[in-house]
Amino acid sequence: MSYAIEIANYCYHYSDGTDALCNINLNIEHGERVALIGPNGAGKSTLLLAMNLFVKGKGRLLIDGIEGKSRNTKKIRSVIGTVLQNPDEQLFMPTVFEDVAFGPLNMGMSMEEASERANETLKEVGLGGKGSKAPYHLSAGQKRAAAIATILSMKPKIITMDEPDTSLDPRNRKTIVELLGRLSQTLLVATCNMDFAARVCKRVVLINNGEIIADGKSHEVMSDAELMECNGLEVPSIYP
Repeated sequence: MSYAIEIANYCYHYSDGTDALCNINLNIEHGERVALIGPNGAGKSTLLLAMNLFVKGKGRLLIDGIEGKSRNTKKIRSVIGTVLQNPDEQLFMPTVFEDVAFGPLNMGMSMEEASERANETLKEVGLGGKGSKAPYHLSAGQKRAAAIATILSMKPKIITMDEPDTSLDPRNRKTIVELLGRLSQTLLVATCNMDFAARVCKRVVLINNGEIIADGKSHEVMSDAELMECNGLEVPSIYP
C-alpha cells in the first residue's frame, strides 16, 4: 500500500544532544486528516519540519513514496506544503495577490497562468476581491486564509499546518475550520487546541517528549480523560 506519509524508526536530536523525536513510527493514508496533539515542546512542530525536510534525522521517511533524502528535497516540497504558525512570516509581498501568485510563478508558470491560479485560490479560501490588499490590512482570520492560499495555489498533495488557529477569535476560528473542511488534500495539523483538533480531524496522534503516546480515532483518544490529563491536555468540550 502506498501512503501519503510513511515514517519508521525516525529519530532527531538537537545539536546539544537532546532528543526531539524518538523512534517515530507513523503511516498516513492519502486524503486523511490528522491532528498532531500534545503539550508545548512535545515535538509536534519538529515532526512537521522533518516531513518537509527542514530538519533531517535518522530513520525511514517517505513522502508520497519519495525517499526523504537531501537529493529529493525539491521533489518532496513540490508535493508537500507547509502553513507556518505566524502568517506574517508567510506573507511578504506588497499585495495578497502577489503572495498567492509567487509559488506558481516559481514553479515555472506564465504570468497569465499564475494569475488565474491565484485568483481561483483566493476565491476558494474566501478572499475573492481581496487580492489588491496589503497583507497587513487583513484581519487575523483573513491573514490565516491568505497564508493557506499561498500553499494551495501550488496544488500540493499534502498540507501541514502548525497551530493554524493561533490568535483567532471564535468567528475566525469557525471560518478556518470550515475552510479546512473543504480541502481535499492530505492534512496534518499540529495544535494545542483540542476543540479545534476534534472539529477538523477524525484521527489524532498524541505526542509527548518526542514520542508517540497514542494514535487513533479522535473521539476515542481525546475522550480518555486520564490519558489526556497525564499528557497535559484537556478533553475537548464537544465530547460529553
